[in-house]
Amino acid sequence: MTTLFFQSDVQDPYSIYQLMLGKNPIYWDEENKIWVIYSYESCIEILKNPDALIPVINLNNEQKLNEHALDILNNLARLSNEIQHTINREIANLLFSNLKSVDINTILYKLIKDDLIENEVDWVNSVCKKLPLLVVLKSFGFTANDCAFILDKIEILVKIMLPNKSKEEVKLINQVSERIFSIVEKQLLLFDFYKPLLNKISELEVLPLDEIKKITISNLIGLLIQSYDAGRGILSNSLLQIIKHKTFSNKATIQKSVIETLRFDPPIHNTRRIANADITLGKTTIKKGEKIMVVLAAANRDLQKFENESNFDIERFNNNENLTFGIGGHMCLAKHFSINLATEVLWFLFNEHKIITLLENNIEYEPLINTRLPKTIWISIK
Repeated sequence: MTTLFFQSDVQDPYSIYQLMLGKNPIYWDEENKIWVIYSYESCIEILKNPDALIPVINLNNEQKLNEHALDILNNLARLSNEIQHTINREIANLLFSNLKSVDINTILYKLIKDDLIENEVDWVNSVCKKLPLLVVLKSFGFTANDCAFILDKIEILVKIMLPNKSKEEVKLINQVSERIFSIVEKQLLLFDFYKPLLNKISELEVLPLDEIKKITISNLIGLLIQSYDAGRGILSNSLLQIIKHKTFSNKATIQKSVIETLRFDPPIHNTRRIANADITLGKTTIKKGEKIMVVLAAANRDLQKFENESNFDIERFNNNENLTFGIGGHMCLAKHFSINLATEVLWFLFNEHKIITLLENNIEYEPLINTRLPKTIWISIK
């Protein structure tokens, strides 16, 4: 049975998930030597289990990343475990709490205007790949030149998250990491909150100040990476569902549609763990050292949790219990920020332009295993 596949190769991954939910909700993939978890209940158990750890990417620097790329990768809250995760997450939280409000509508208006061709625009490449990242950059006051550089290089930098990288990808990551690290470090020094943040963390944790600085810089870069990939996915997939189901009458309806999209057609389909001790799920024992794939998108379609799970229903009472942002210690810090951003952007789009028409019948997806991201979404705006 196929458990690992590129989203670009499968027209309807949900039919696979439904089949596995019915037959093998906890499945041992012998070919790939990995446990694949589909049911909502079991996904929750794994996500909350302290013995289900985030797998190490680039063990012993086998990928030959340079100093700055290594600092970024090794200090991200989303990739760390145990006490290191606690420290990294606290720093990421403090950074997140210092985001300033920016005028999202002005950013969106300019992005559309710059790329509009005879009332047509590619929503993915003109808006989704740029707007969430620009909002975060402008929230932290980055200069226009620094914003332009990071926008231009972010597609290279996000590949730092890949478990496997080609030599060419590593070369490019190494080239951009030092410059982006330097830009972010320079910007952090301008903030009133930066030195008090460093002092607060150094008082609470037994870590050298230089180490805390690296963690802080790395996690701000992590916010940029996350805004580019996950932010892009939420805006893309939500637009498709809202157009299809015509759920754009007011801002509250848009927000409900975004939340239901996160359940019904999320950008993130699965996440990985590795057992640090034997883990028991019902009658199944996952042995220490075995790999685990948690299929969040399948859990979001589990009929044991969501009534009429295959229907896009913005009024379902428990849509916000989807697992797209995870749960427990590794739940995504950007959950509410992402939902609010998508709501504001899509409400402005549908309120400003009375007719939004999808111009593509068959959406193509990026060749990725864990995320389902449309390559392009051409729309007509009138």
